Amino acid sequence: MRKLKAVFLVLAVLLNISCATGKKAPPLPAQPAQTTQPAQTAQPAQTIPPPTPLPAERQQDFRLTMAAVGDNLIHLELINDAKTADGGAFNFDKYYTEVAPLLKEADIAFINQETLIAGEAFGYSGYPLFNGPKDIGRTLVNLGFDVVNHATNHAMDKGEKAVYEVIDFWDGQKDVLMLGLNGSEERRRDVAKNIIEKNNIKVGFLAYTYGTNGIPLPKDKPFLVSLIDTEVMAKEIDALRPLCDFLVVSMHWGSEYEHTPTARQQELARFLAARDVDLVIGHHPHVLQPLRALPREAAPPMVCFFSLGNFLSAQNEPPRLLGGMMRLTVTKEASPPHRVTIEEAELLPLVTHYEAGYRNFRVFPLGAYTEDIAAGHLLRQRKMYADTSYFHTLFKKISTTLEFADLNAQR
Repeated sequence: MRKLKAVFLVLAVLLNISCATGKKAPPLPAQPAQTTQPAQTAQPAQTIPPPTPLPAERQQDFRLTMAAVGDNLIHLELINDAKTADGGAFNFDKYYTEVAPLLKEADIAFINQETLIAGEAFGYSGYPLFNGPKDIGRTLVNLGFDVVNHATNHAMDKGEKAVYEVIDFWDGQKDVLMLGLNGSEERRRDVAKNIIEKNNIKVGFLAYTYGTNGIPLPKDKPFLVSLIDTEVMAKEIDALRPLCDFLVVSMHWGSEYEHTPTARQQELARFLAARDVDLVIGHHPHVLQPLRALPREAAPPMVCFFSLGNFLSAQNEPPRLLGGMMRLTVTKEASPPHRVTIEEAELLPLVTHYEAGYRNFRVFPLGAYTEDIAAGHLLRQRKMYADTSYFHTLFKKISTTLEFADLNAQR
């Protein structure tokens, strides 16, 4: 993966804080302690700086790249725009052509599929009770997504039968791990199925959501959707942790449209770090939130992307058009003790484009989103923002809340 320079680069600070001290992590600062001038890059990204290069004797270590994107929020406008000429099929692939190469670069790619894809039998619908065609899922397969999360507040929008329809769909897709929906108690307990092995590195995944918009789970099926419950989460994390080299937890959390993580998000992040999670992928706020490194007792810091924002949606407020793609590199030592570390982590800004009549949806890397293209955006024509500098400024503002830590700490 080509390394990108940071928009803002915060100087590394060694962490010698032990979780055993019981001290809470400090709140996110309003401004970083030190910054460099913004880099002039084609595709700006906020980045945790890479550590010192590996010594010669470790050059054969195993290496794995990961990518993740936020909310694939399929409104009815997107379904209508995806209809093909014959009216019987949908083309969702066209929405993602600008970012597809970036996803295919990754060894493992993750997406938060915000809305159900239970198919026509359950009725296509948008807000507040979402459901879309199964063609959406086929597009995610075509894009190369290896992990698809359905632990969201919209999981129960069409009821229990629709959940099982989605489970059945993903069961039919080879080499795709679906998270958050569970057909049985036994299936949920089988955490070993949540491991993907690439390049001799075993990556484990778990996923949780804060709720289901007040729609209760069936009384006889509390396992159906994986909810945030720290007691249950602790058991599942502890069961999966020894089976994998690198542990990722997907969290559907926080307050919608807020760029700052809530106190509850930060509390849960500290809980996950204390349980030795390596990476947290956050979503639900529909806007970007900062990434942060949290100390762990006997390991390098846990990296937490609090919210990747929207990947694709038809939402009509400018801040909700700006999302992000997580990209990071994991390295495992080829010789004992086979330590696993994150060598680089970055957030690449993305922007959702659509035009008059909610047509011609596309997702662009912000660096490739030219003024000529942006001039046609419906919200731009409505004078809701001036030009592409709006997104660059917003991304830079979010960057100023970052608190970075040295990924070499306690190695």
